[in-house]
Amino acid sequence: MRRRFSIWGMIAVSIVFCVMMAGCGAKQQANSSGTSYRIVDSRGATVELTKKPQKIVTLSAGTDQILLGMVSTQRLAAINALLDDPVSSNIVAKAKKIPVKIHIPSAEQLLAMQPDLVIAPDWISEEIVGMLRDAGLQVIVCKGAKNAEDVQGNIRLIAKAIGEEEQGNRLLAAMNAKLAEIQQKTAAIPLEQRKKVVLISLMSTYGGSGCIFDDMCRRANVINGLAAAGIQSGQNFNKEQLVAINPDLLILPAYNDHGNYDIESYRREFLEDPSLQTLRAIREKKLYLPREGYIYNSSQDMVFGVQEVAYAAYGDEFAQPADRHLSVSGE
Repeated sequence: MRRRFSIWGMIAVSIVFCVMMAGCGAKQQANSSGTSYRIVDSRGATVELTKKPQKIVTLSAGTDQILLGMVSTQRLAAINALLDDPVSSNIVAKAKKIPVKIHIPSAEQLLAMQPDLVIAPDWISEEIVGMLRDAGLQVIVCKGAKNAEDVQGNIRLIAKAIGEEEQGNRLLAAMNAKLAEIQQKTAAIPLEQRKKVVLISLMSTYGGSGCIFDDMCRRANVINGLAAAGIQSGQNFNKEQLVAINPDLLILPAYNDHGNYDIESYRREFLEDPSLQTLRAIREKKLYLPREGYIYNSSQDMVFGVQEVAYAAYGDEFAQPADRHLSVSGE
């Protein structure tokens, strides 16, 4: 999901150490029934599981949310630390039921949890994934989702890996129904009334074409100003480009790291910049603080991100409550 850090490479040495110390102690034991099944992950690696995993760890917030859309909290051995933050999460109540919170866990932490499945995003290097497997962990790799289709592929892969394909199909049906509902409404908005928006993110290169926010804009029938200017996600943009885009609406960051980060100071520094006072959005005070648990979502709940963008641009017809979560788990 978001706010990735580059220190994953630092765990390589500790993984090797743990392999030496633990030997085969972390190897998964065969199911007494002898039943097993194979999964081919997004990198083409084949992983054999001997039973439905019951102690699962995922290494991104999006995959945590996908899991919780299909199974109970009891099947997660840990959850991303941001998911109990009401500013950054739409599943605070569920996250609080899972005692172990992780951000970027060390190899020692992962091995100590003794998970029977680890689900990793593809922005973690193949070398590190290989080391985790050498340490005795069963690991499948999912795509870092860039659109709804990627999310749906991850749901199918995870559902198969955890032995819950029927639950996965039900979740996909709910996701598709919600997307269709929103898109039916936004499709009726005349072209001349469609708003141009720019997402101002603490991740300074996020928000252009080729990211999940761009897909949300497309499905909400909103013009993503960065994408329209030819700026791709992963590229920086400058204030001169922002002035040239001249958006109708700015979506501002709300993240505050459980109250530890001064986001208001960051927003003031941006909004009071003399070079940006000609922006239509600033002149007309068309500024929106989103529910970041929706806007920065790479699970089935990205559908609520689509609705959040539509609400920011088009108003009350798309209003929605906080903490919505698509789930068929019954919990």
